[in-house]
Amino acid sequence: MSSYLYRIAHFAFRRRWLVLAVWLAAAIGAITIAQASGGKTNDVFTIPGTEAQNAANVLTAKLPAFSGGQSTIVFATTQGTAKVTDPAAKQAIETALTKLKSIPQVSAVSDPFQTHLISSTGTVALGQVQWSAIAANVKDANLNAVKAAMQPVQAAGVEVEYNGSVYPGWRTVISEVPELIGLAIAFVILMITFGAFAAAGMPILGAIIGVITTLMGITAVASLLTIASASTTVALMLGLSCGIDYGLFILSRHRTNLLNGMTPEESVPLAMGTAGSSVVFAALTVIIALCGLTVVGIPFLTVMGLAAAASVTVALLIALTLLPAMLGFAGMKVAKFTRLPLLGARAERVARRSAADPDSTAGAGWARFVVRYRVPVLLGGIAMLGALAIPATHIHLGLPSGASQPKDNTQRKAYDLTTQAFGAGFNGALLIVAENAGTPAATAQIASALAKYPDVATVTPVTAQDGISLIRLIPKSGPSDPATASLVNTLRADRTAIEGSTGAHILVGGTTASNIDVSAKLSAALPIFLITVVGLAFILLTFAFRTILVPLKSILGFLLSMAAALGAQVAMFQWGWGERLFGITPSETISFLPIIMLAIIFGLSSDYEVFVVSRIKEEYTKNGDARRSVQRGVAHSARVVTAAALIMFSIFVAFMFTKDPTIKAIGFSFAAGVFLDAFVVRLTLVPAVMAIIQSKLWYHPDWFARYVPDPDIEGLRLEHKLAEAELASVGER
Repeated sequence: MSSYLYRIAHFAFRRRWLVLAVWLAAAIGAITIAQASGGKTNDVFTIPGTEAQNAANVLTAKLPAFSGGQSTIVFATTQGTAKVTDPAAKQAIETALTKLKSIPQVSAVSDPFQTHLISSTGTVALGQVQWSAIAANVKDANLNAVKAAMQPVQAAGVEVEYNGSVYPGWRTVISEVPELIGLAIAFVILMITFGAFAAAGMPILGAIIGVITTLMGITAVASLLTIASASTTVALMLGLSCGIDYGLFILSRHRTNLLNGMTPEESVPLAMGTAGSSVVFAALTVIIALCGLTVVGIPFLTVMGLAAAASVTVALLIALTLLPAMLGFAGMKVAKFTRLPLLGARAERVARRSAADPDSTAGAGWARFVVRYRVPVLLGGIAMLGALAIPATHIHLGLPSGASQPKDNTQRKAYDLTTQAFGAGFNGALLIVAENAGTPAATAQIASALAKYPDVATVTPVTAQDGISLIRLIPKSGPSDPATASLVNTLRADRTAIEGSTGAHILVGGTTASNIDVSAKLSAALPIFLITVVGLAFILLTFAFRTILVPLKSILGFLLSMAAALGAQVAMFQWGWGERLFGITPSETISFLPIIMLAIIFGLSSDYEVFVVSRIKEEYTKNGDARRSVQRGVAHSARVVTAAALIMFSIFVAFMFTKDPTIKAIGFSFAAGVFLDAFVVRLTLVPAVMAIIQSKLWYHPDWFARYVPDPDIEGLRLEHKLAEAELASVGER
């Protein structure tokens, strides 16, 4: 592998104008296609094969007018003694609701003065809008028309808020602020690390080109497929962080070569053949973990994983091709230090000392400490991670509802007003689809049976057509309450008793039931996904390091950091410890978060594992002293791994500055996982374990050496080949 990467880098260096032109053309082409396609992401989560989806399919086939999204419009008077039932307010509300019936894609509108959905105080009323299209396909123009129709109501002194599966302003708006903050912090870290503007800017420039190309491609695909808005966020996070990290690792080796006297044309291919091999294996591990999401069988999660994997793949390709080209343009500038105070002189001093005497660095001092006190360090690190993991045992999975939104969000306001006036259950109605309910008496019998359950607030038949009856059931508990999930499971288990002698067959559906089904299937898929991804990564890492103990150690370390990060997330976001710190409302853990964390943190942890352990193995191959190799390997890799982890940590943390609670939880979880894995596991526990096991860690049976090729991840064979070629050329002279 190292020889192939050497040749690729040599080509990119020599043909740098061509390589740059190809990448710029790819980025411009992706932008053009994305703008022409008009693709948009959305947050509709469906899982084929679940009962809620089956209910939706029946409605689409038999009652298409009631198969789409629903909007709840909350009318409230919060000033003085005013009521929604006052003549002026009532007239404005009824006129506005009448206008809604003429909006395209609106199939039905319910008037609260006819359905009697008015609070006992007369201050809150609920209007319902039924759309003929699923939420993702409801046009923004039609939602804007709903908002415009409500302006006279607001002018009459009535507050108007929205909730439901689709409503005006429901689409998540992706802000550019987090990535700008992350990039600024990354540039500062790179300036501290390299002390040169060219060296600091190059990984960031490559990452930006990669992210633009990937996100525009995802936007174009969104015109054909349903892509969750969180998919672009995850792809953006990983594209930036991995793109910068991969460039950082290769650039760091390149600059060390320059400081040791090589020319740029000699150094770039050699840096790619050595550090580049580690980058390839690290990226492949991330890509495998993300593509492993396809085995879960959940469409939106599959798309999310593939989008993120595409982002990492582009980041890898840029590191292997565009980066060598840019290094060709830069020449010796990456080794020229800035004259800015506290940056240039310090960075130059550290860089030259690291290149000439790696044992004198702070990383070497830390490595000596870990090796010397390896047993207490190992026990202390495990104890700390174990303590952080305790809250994870109390995790409660669910999908976000209005209750988890910021207090100034219309969905949150609608949720709170509805809960106060009617009860939490009115925020999450269940839709009971009764097939073959041919008579009104059969529908009434089913509704009567449903109303007898203790956690049921109201049961209302909505419509009957073509042998299909639609019944709206309001639970007493909220959409994210475990009691609502229990009610859904109970109704499904008691299906036969509810149907009675009607001859009908009922299905429990609706947005709330769909969210419950999504969470249940995600929980069931978690073990399968973990086994699949860990198994594939185990094979890849075994091939890379040619030993079984290194992959086992890597996997065990990942499980520790994953459990600790998940525990921290539960404490901060579910228990509410971070309510004031992060400006969030305590709520359930997002059901897809653990499985996404498994994919991403496992991939990223393998990144750091490869970078640290490959340097340790490189030293062990040279000197055969296991503990000495741990010290020198960590000394060589600590500074660059620290910079890479801090960059990734900063980018993830930057996404916590958004208002979306889902994005905040994702950003925090990823940041915690990266921080704990890089600093506690890879730079502390891993060296401690390797110092304890020593040379036994590198054992592999003879048959393994015979049948499994050596990928030369450290690039030693490449260095020997180049040295022999140099000697031969000297001899010819």
